[in-house]
Amino acid sequence: MRALLRWGLALVLLIALMAALIYDMTWHPARQEPSTVTCNAKDAPPPLLVPGQALKVMTWNIQHLAGKRYVFWYDMADGSGPDERPTPEDIAYNLDEVARVIRDEQPDVVLLQDIDDGAKNTDYSNQLALLRDRITDLYPCSTEAFYWKADFFPDPHIYGSVGTKLATLSRYRIDKAERVQLPTSGGHFISRQFAPKQALLISELPLSSGGRLAVVNTQLGDSRSEHDTLRRQVSAIAERLDGFEKAGIPWVGGGDFNLLPLRQYAQLPAEQRERYSPDSELRVLTGKFPVIPSMEEATGAERRRWLTRFPNDPRVSGPDRTQDYLFYSPALKRIDARVRQVDTLLISDHLPVIGRFLLHANE
Repeated sequence: MRALLRWGLALVLLIALMAALIYDMTWHPARQEPSTVTCNAKDAPPPLLVPGQALKVMTWNIQHLAGKRYVFWYDMADGSGPDERPTPEDIAYNLDEVARVIRDEQPDVVLLQDIDDGAKNTDYSNQLALLRDRITDLYPCSTEAFYWKADFFPDPHIYGSVGTKLATLSRYRIDKAERVQLPTSGGHFISRQFAPKQALLISELPLSSGGRLAVVNTQLGDSRSEHDTLRRQVSAIAERLDGFEKAGIPWVGGGDFNLLPLRQYAQLPAEQRERYSPDSELRVLTGKFPVIPSMEEATGAERRRWLTRFPNDPRVSGPDRTQDYLFYSPALKRIDARVRQVDTLLISDHLPVIGRFLLHANE
């Protein structure tokens, strides 16, 4: 009996030690916390937004600068992709390509997703710092927030650290920013510790009139995760945007939502539908707020102009779906919009979405 008790205590102690080790290796952010804002101004302070001006915004998932020469294990629904990481040469090339496109477009605000920082499979580099070195003359202000981080991720394709974040770059002054946790997926204790923790990165840009513009950046959970998680994440975003509307705060938000527009599910080949719900969770947002592309644009006769995703899947020969969007407050007026497709097809598995808006003069 004593021997059995000793074995039982030893097992409990071992389990406790393993749980403590897992907790120590993983990341546990607060549900809401400030994000550091960096504003470097050599000659003059960053300017303020002026009511009545036009504002150009671009959102782009840059796919940790991996490019299109790979089929990663996670690119296939069954995990059969043969590649584990991009080469340092491809990362460097795609870094220059992202900088080229941003310099050519020169949006006022850039929303970036899937930027690595401290990840083993991209050589532990801070990709945002490398990018800022190339475009800091255009964007004096920036802020960032992780949504996946662990000192060790026990997947045989990695067996090392992970770190992926959102970043917002701005020509205009950012007064403050915060990371707001979105609902996370379920699962057992261990899988929850290592899973990504999707979030909103909300930046506050002051207006010369004394008001402010809220800028929201996000990447939602993978479309292979539980659809209830995606539904709860979308509902949480809608609640936050409703809060801006009730407070009279104009806003623009975008990112990789990992969700199809309404009715686009039926337009995909059957083998490409398994990651999505036939009744897109995106309807919670599209039923409330204007969006680029609109649901009519994304599924109509000219829908190819609005495709934003070119999966690293050998069965797909070109962009075939829309997953990236710019939502905006009804207080803003859309001037024009497009997806930059021609010279971006090989940089990332996502394409940049660009919109120009008019800030009402009475903001």
